[in-house]
Amino acid sequence: MNPRLSAAAGTLRRSVREATAKSDQAARLALNPSFDPTSDKQAEMFQIANPPAEARRPVAHGNPQNRSHHMQLMPEALARAHMQQRLEEAEHERIMRAFQLKRRAERASLKARRALASVLMQ
Repeated sequence: MNPRLSAAAGTLRRSVREATAKSDQAARLALNPSFDPTSDKQAEMFQIANPPAEARRPVAHGNPQNRSHHMQLMPEALARAHMQQRLEEAEHERIMRAFQLKRRAERASLKARRALASVLMQ
């Protein structure tokens, strides 16, 4: 067999694998719009579950293990989002409480000034 032909065939196979990997990733993201690859833990799991095309062995039709792994991560992502929302609410309540205490202190200060002024005027 011609060595140039053999090298070309190897390059073609590699480019087909890379294109397949990219299309699989795009399809996965299109089918799972809730999947957020920007999340650190999910991005890490995504990289573990999806090695580079060269390291991947040919798969028959999709990989149900990746799908089930993603399904197992969903409650964790939901809990993380819920905790973030609760932390934001707690921070908002803390700020509102501090504002109320500040207003109360200002009113008490003004009341004390008035009382002092009325005593000095008599």
